[in-house]
Amino acid sequence: MDDELKKRVAVFRFGVIADFVGGRALGRGETESLIRQKCALRWQIPGSARSRISESTVKEWVKRYRESGHKLESLYPKGRSDRGKTRAIDQDTAMGLIALRKEMREVSLPALMQQARQRKIIIPGMKVTYSALYRFLQAEGLADKPSCIPEDRRKFEAEYPNDIWQSDVMHGPYVGVNGKQRKTYLIAFLDDRSRLVAHAEFYLHERLGCFVDALRKALLMRGIPRKLYVDNGPAFRSHHLEHICASLGIVLVHARAYQPQGKGKVERWFRTVREQFLSVLNFNTLEDINKALQLWLTRYHETTHSGTGQEPLKRFAENMECVRPAPKDLEDHFRNVAKRTVAQDRTISLSGRLYEAPVHLIGRQVTLLYHEHDPARVEIIFCGKTYGFAGILDVNVNCRVRRGKDSFEIEAENNRQRYQGGKLFCRR
Repeated sequence: MDDELKKRVAVFRFGVIADFVGGRALGRGETESLIRQKCALRWQIPGSARSRISESTVKEWVKRYRESGHKLESLYPKGRSDRGKTRAIDQDTAMGLIALRKEMREVSLPALMQQARQRKIIIPGMKVTYSALYRFLQAEGLADKPSCIPEDRRKFEAEYPNDIWQSDVMHGPYVGVNGKQRKTYLIAFLDDRSRLVAHAEFYLHERLGCFVDALRKALLMRGIPRKLYVDNGPAFRSHHLEHICASLGIVLVHARAYQPQGKGKVERWFRTVREQFLSVLNFNTLEDINKALQLWLTRYHETTHSGTGQEPLKRFAENMECVRPAPKDLEDHFRNVAKRTVAQDRTISLSGRLYEAPVHLIGRQVTLLYHEHDPARVEIIFCGKTYGFAGILDVNVNCRVRRGKDSFEIEAENNRQRYQGGKLFCRR
């Protein structure tokens, strides 16, 4: 850049900042408003293809001009050395990038580039590669993220049994299923205080249905935990699991992503399974491996644990009065929940089947509680009140039903007789 162009640039910059460095004093709010107005304008900038000016650039020009004692030379473009820098980034862009990087020290390079383009620090059409941006930031000492403070990871242990259960899934060996080799998955629930395994079982999938089945068995065997500490997998993030835990008064806690240290106890138990169980036995079927696992668990519970110095079963039993047993209606807590609107013909569609609801619920949105394996028992809930089980639609029977003003009373009496003695579960 020759001297003539530098003068033109300095004069242009002075024209931009003249309102801020003149004799009239501006209030803080007036100053910020005026800066925003100038940055919203399009300019013909000497020696540059840019037409916008950032707020940080305007403030920098004002600062340089005042600190120099109001000398025009302070607004001349600064000389630069190309060593360790890139010509793809001009001075104004560089100033904006430095300010942005200081504001966002933790973000990655692609995220920083995206923010720079969104804020028009890097204008449309301007080619700045990741390597050029990295070299520029490295020359400014801003390429690397600031060193992080080490996380406080203290050892912890629950005070009472069933205070906390840790649960996770381990990839298991292959077994024969219908002449094919299928991979297994070990789902386990470990009591944090005693290291007792509430339940562990190998499955052919790690889906929600398998996890819920294992959880049901664990609750029946060892009672209800206060907290359930799980991973961030799809099964652990499902609304169905959240609903089950909430209805049973269990706090569902998810470990931080990419932080396996939080589930250290169950991960250590999985290591014991690999070293002491899977490494010494061979299994042909899923039934074989699960039978052997239950026998091995019996010995495990009666063996002194290196971490606690006690047998898991004995340590768990020390405070049995704190253990909350599973309710008698535990199965009802595991029912699926669906929202449906009752059609004008009283029907409700669920899982490819049609059911009938009471007449006065026509047009209402109701809650359905059901098990996939028991389609005959679909309970209807409306405004926190149970309306019994929905009947499966039978068009031939409906052909013979008398209709009239008292049909609802007749239907209600039939429902009462049909479900007499049956216990209905109502979740409020």
